[in-house]
Amino acid sequence: MVKAAGKKRLPTAPLGAKATKASVKNPMFASKPKDYSVGRDIQPKRDLSRYVRWPRYVRLQRQKRILLQRLKVPPSINQFNHGIDKNQASQLLRLMGRYKPESKKEKTERLQQMAKNKVDGKADATKKPHFIKHGVNHIVQLVESKQAKLVVIAHDVDPIELVLWLPALCRKKDVPYCIIKGKGRIGKIVNQKSTTCCAITSVRKEDQSELEAISKNFRASFNDNVDIRRRWGGGIMGVKSQHVIRAREQLLEKEKMKKAGLVL
Repeated sequence: MVKAAGKKRLPTAPLGAKATKASVKNPMFASKPKDYSVGRDIQPKRDLSRYVRWPRYVRLQRQKRILLQRLKVPPSINQFNHGIDKNQASQLLRLMGRYKPESKKEKTERLQQMAKNKVDGKADATKKPHFIKHGVNHIVQLVESKQAKLVVIAHDVDPIELVLWLPALCRKKDVPYCIIKGKGRIGKIVNQKSTTCCAITSVRKEDQSELEAISKNFRASFNDNVDIRRRWGGGIMGVKSQHVIRAREQLLEKEKMKKAGLVL
């Protein structure tokens, strides 16, 4: 077999030897740089969150959040930004979780058993269970009749006018109340997706002392707290505006010191 003329075989490095700068590269395995133009190599992963056009409801949520920081918020609305802390919320939700409302199936079975006992002439041993009451209209009736022992209001009700007057009504009727973060957390207790407020009207004897302790803490934090009813919210400028105001104040301070002869 005759070898092709003009073609020389390139020397290969022995096994285990490291390639150096002086070593000759094989043209058959030449490096090919990536080409990220249209229709070429697959683009690398980048963080494109800045360029995403978010859905309209997300943009409105963020704009509303910024507006509530910039504008002056009256105390009646600003009080909903001061909810109970994490430990108090977990203790309250644990107590409320023991008194979840009965489902339709459970209520039907209970009423059927009561009817059966009545027909048989037996003494009705089944009593109406204690459970959480919910719904704005129902809560108002319970507060006005002073049957509610504790009222729990969500901080993110939209529109806020649905529960804006409820804290004032609780103070007027001397019913302890609290504001908790998240209407979905209350809704989960009452077997709903979300709810504006709920109330505890009665508990079992073993939970009576715990309810009294929680009500006492919330009465001091919300009912008797005058500061929460007078504190305005908002008025927080953006980062750029804060830098401009700070620089302006520093210049004014410097001029005052120059006039006083403290700085040359």
